[in-house]
Amino acid sequence: MTRESITKPETKGVKTLLGDPKKAVIKLAVPMIIAMSAHTIYNLVDAIWVSGFGQDIFTSDKIVEVGTSALAAVGYAMPFYMMLMAISIGLGIGGGSAISRRIGAKDKKGADNCAIHSIIISLIVAIIFTIILFTFADKIFISIGAAEIANMAVSYGRIIFAGSIFIFFINNALAILRAEGDANRAMYAMLFGAILNIVLDPFFIYTFGWGVAGAAFATILSMGITALILIYWLFFRRDTYVTFKFRAFKFKKDILKDIFRVGLPASVQQLSMAITMLAIILIINMAGNGKEGVAVYNTGWRIVMIAVLPLLGMATAVTSVTGAAFGARSYDKLKTAYLYAAKTGFLIEIILAIVIFILAPLISIVFTTRPEDIVIRNDLTLFFQISCVFYPGAAFGIASSAMFQGTGKGTYSLIATLLRTIVLTIAFALIFVLVFDTGIVGIWWAIVVGNLIGSIVSFIWGNLYIRKMKIKLEKKQSTRATP
Repeated sequence: MTRESITKPETKGVKTLLGDPKKAVIKLAVPMIIAMSAHTIYNLVDAIWVSGFGQDIFTSDKIVEVGTSALAAVGYAMPFYMMLMAISIGLGIGGGSAISRRIGAKDKKGADNCAIHSIIISLIVAIIFTIILFTFADKIFISIGAAEIANMAVSYGRIIFAGSIFIFFINNALAILRAEGDANRAMYAMLFGAILNIVLDPFFIYTFGWGVAGAAFATILSMGITALILIYWLFFRRDTYVTFKFRAFKFKKDILKDIFRVGLPASVQQLSMAITMLAIILIINMAGNGKEGVAVYNTGWRIVMIAVLPLLGMATAVTSVTGAAFGARSYDKLKTAYLYAAKTGFLIEIILAIVIFILAPLISIVFTTRPEDIVIRNDLTLFFQISCVFYPGAAFGIASSAMFQGTGKGTYSLIATLLRTIVLTIAFALIFVLVFDTGIVGIWWAIVVGNLIGSIVSFIWGNLYIRKMKIKLEKKQSTRATP
């Protein structure tokens, strides 16, 4: 072990990570909620710009590639964008979990190695996905039913796919910062990228006349600048707890196994969101709602993501805090962090569900300002009011998946998420549409029922898992105490 591995002091973030679990969850979650809020608000504002809102302010020309068709084009591309986000976030979770557990076990050299492995793996995977998606973009979009607006979907998608390396690097760099308890800098990076994107959007869409492709260019440019900031912090400023030394680097089997043990299931878990979106789009087409239904779903889901932001922010905190507690074999702290996050999230989501239900008609108006887009306004309002029913219950499912990730049980987390997002949601959607002929409204209720049942099952499983770990530790301690 190097001298630096022994003598480098704990950072403020690491001290927070190893301290009071409730305070740690809040201190790590709040910056992430703020940062993720900015990012999700960007996605919302992006949809508003793409819908045609504010066109007269930035140009006197008529931009064709905006409105309902443009929203639908982005909707067709969104599952693949989410796929890239899912895999990069999943790999980041795998690396972050490994780093947190080594920090908890006071193994700095091990944490350094995990961080280096995480960065290199993410860049290799990014290159592979960029080549595949960029090359076959046109065939992909036509195959999922976007023929009518394939040109718009391809122009948007290929730009996003070309910037995959930024997506992967950013999400892994942020995971490393969070893993060592430095949630504030992760927040600053995400805030900067989101705000820059919001500012650039209308100029690229309207002023330059690039339409929906302009939204993609603005996204990738803002990501590229954010990546440069993170590169400076991690590799040049060098004031993080983990240290990067790429010279004489070699892949280590045990570290690869540890990262992928959590990272692969986490990637599939995150990917399940994209798979669900793709499946829902196909079922919407089966129900006969076409591009209008896809536009409603794509737009409505952005509001859902804003509503569950507190849960996602706390989930990142739960993964780091429970990972450190697990590494230190402090299962009481682990349980405290887990239950505190779930209960707090439940209360927050009740309030948000009520607010969104009441404001749904007003929110719908913002996305349907053009006369030709008013046709989807009532459907959009209905989506908002139905989907908010599952917000509070999702707190228990998301916290459970995060706890499993923190303790290295990536497969458990994967099963819990797949049950909630794919198995139950898609099954109920098919049953409601094909058997009961409920139309598109049945799809929205399937999302609610699937998420609620899956969350309840996951929470029960999470509590049983912690109880089993505590019993096992108590038996081991009693055996050692026996003369």
